[in-house]
Amino acid sequence: MVRIVVDVKLKPEILDPQGRAVLGALGRLGLSGVSDVRQGKQFVLTIDGEVTDEKLAQINHIAETLLSNPVIEDFTVQVQK
Repeated sequence: MVRIVVDVKLKPEILDPQGRAVLGALGRLGLSGVSDVRQGKQFVLTIDGEVTDEKLAQINHIAETLLSNPVIEDFTVQVQK
């Protein structure tokens, strides 16, 4: 079995209110020196068998059309064996 990890995060130019809220909370909790927080999401797919170029292309398409909003989010796909 192979794990595919898809990380999705807001594009740098998109405001991140959740990240801002966490940043404020960190300061109130006593953690200093953090200048920015960006939130994201992660999907972990467990694939039976080999991950071919065709399968990887299909996963990239799914990441672009289902798992992320390409207007405001970027994504990366990593294969972990």
